Amino acid sequence: MANSKTVMIALGGNALSPKSEAGTITEQFRHTKSSLRGVMHFVRANYNICITHGNGPQVGAELSRNEIAAETIPPLPLGVLVANTQGAMGYMIQQSLQNALYSENSCREVVSFISQMKVNGNDPAMGKPSKFIGVSYTNDKARKYMSKYGWEMKEQEPGLWRRVVPSPDPLYIFNGKSIKHLVDFGTIVIAGGGGGIPAYNLKDGSLQGLDGVIDKDMTAALLGRIIKAQELFIITDVDNIYLNFKTDSQEIIRNTTAKDVYQWLKDGQFWRGTMEPKIKAALYFLNHHGKEVIITSIENIGEAIKKKAGTRILKN
Repeated sequence: MANSKTVMIALGGNALSPKSEAGTITEQFRHTKSSLRGVMHFVRANYNICITHGNGPQVGAELSRNEIAAETIPPLPLGVLVANTQGAMGYMIQQSLQNALYSENSCREVVSFISQMKVNGNDPAMGKPSKFIGVSYTNDKARKYMSKYGWEMKEQEPGLWRRVVPSPDPLYIFNGKSIKHLVDFGTIVIAGGGGGIPAYNLKDGSLQGLDGVIDKDMTAALLGRIIKAQELFIITDVDNIYLNFKTDSQEIIRNTTAKDVYQWLKDGQFWRGTMEPKIKAALYFLNHHGKEVIITSIENIGEAIKKKAGTRILKN
């Protein structure tokens, strides 16, 4: 499949565990299967495929379990919890996708990587928690948990608060050559889950984990550069990007360029913590290798591949 198009797909963690649900494993498997029906459009179009996924709701749940059981079971550091979600979510995505491939008599294989991302051990972001994880809370509940547990929380959307943790910038993905080799061969690869496990080099060159969560969209953009993907699909909970979002003058954007998006970013058009990281990742991808970025919802993937849905951002 060396002559096929290569696509990098970034699935939001909320795609597998929506904000409105409790997030039971049965619910997550159901949403994973639904999400993978959208991914099958790329299989039918003969794309080489690499998938990464968010883990905000899932790692938030892991952190809560950690704290609830702390007096009985030794707690795990955040980096290990990211690894745990990579394994669990990779398993759900891998099994669901294998079943979908089997139902269409496809012989393509699916592989999940436990991915470490190199970060700067002295990244200033480590002292400024900004990455949203876990479920959303009202103003009153947020104040209660901040007081009771000492959580760091921020308002993600008007009236909705979520816990925040440090989010260092990804610099390099380990095993990138292996991932590219498998993708070029036609294997569907799941890598960089939850943005990857942050790790940095000690003075002797050895690796050390770091307690943080990396933004999965930026990891997808970096990984897309490594595998030389032509397209980056960012799958989120909105069908398109908008200007003046959730105001009376809201305007839908269907086709645009990196130049225009960069200006809108400077103008503060994209909400921090929701659309802003996706826009920054899109610009990185287009600046380094990619030809186009598509931002849309799971339901619109099929039509977006045909250029009939979603927001399409071209290099220029």
